[in-house]
Amino acid sequence: MQSPHSRRRRRPRPRSVARRRAVAAPGPRRYLPGPLIRGARWARAAFRRISRDRHLDAVHEGACRPRGGARLRAGGGPLSGEPEWRDVDTREGYDRWASTYDVEGNPLLALEEPEVDRSLGDVAGLDVLDVGAGTGRHAIRIAAAGARVTALDFSEGMLARGRTKPAADRVRWLSHDANRPLPLPDRSFDRVLSALVLEHIADPVPFLRELGRVTRGDGRIVVTAMHPAMFLRGVSARFRDSETGEFLRPRSYVMQLSDYVMSAIRAGLAIVTIAELTPDEGLAARVPRAEKYVGWPMLVVMVLRPG
Repeated sequence: MQSPHSRRRRRPRPRSVARRRAVAAPGPRRYLPGPLIRGARWARAAFRRISRDRHLDAVHEGACRPRGGARLRAGGGPLSGEPEWRDVDTREGYDRWASTYDVEGNPLLALEEPEVDRSLGDVAGLDVLDVGAGTGRHAIRIAAAGARVTALDFSEGMLARGRTKPAADRVRWLSHDANRPLPLPDRSFDRVLSALVLEHIADPVPFLRELGRVTRGDGRIVVTAMHPAMFLRGVSARFRDSETGEFLRPRSYVMQLSDYVMSAIRAGLAIVTIAELTPDEGLAARVPRAEKYVGWPMLVVMVLRPG
């Protein structure tokens, strides 16, 4: 029998190899080298540091920056040439954004629209509610597909813009703050959509619970949100005011993907699917502003059902 002292000692693996980790992904397994592993650890730690103050100011004021104060970007290194963004109240921000919101080549909107259509499915003859409908970019298209659509938003500027669009008379428009209970009966809609609203909701649980309340038992809820990875680049909903030239940021709240998932569960909803979307070269060719985000998670889409 071989003495334990005579066993060959295992040769240590090279440090660079030892630090590699497999990342679950469709297709071939990918590996992250040490520097990216450290970056991922930093990102998790950064989110923990700002958990006490969920307003996005925490990101922009440095709580979510790597050493040296450089903002994180997909390719490494600081983001250069960033303008000074001024935070404004969410309602004021969207009132001022209304005139250019869906006409300025926004890559997030271009990425989202086809996924919303796939997630909603055939809506002909159905009752559909669009919460946070804005200018009606989804609502009018859904109504054209044969649905009976109610569009709700608290920005009068956005609603006014929506009402001037062709075929807007097919939509029922309501002014209401989605942070408050919806002024609608229980189980009154077959499909409920909330597009790019969650980052502006301080507590998503009651908001999502209300979406579930107004959805019929066999209905479907589709919720889209900016991917939390965008917050690591210091990006939230933002625009340049067409009248004053100011760079404005409607108030947003930092979220992690787990916040979206757990909020849905706590709201009593069943999760059907979750999709994380990234722009590709095809989208960048159609929408040039998407190029700097190619390969970077930009959008989350959840399909939910009443529990």
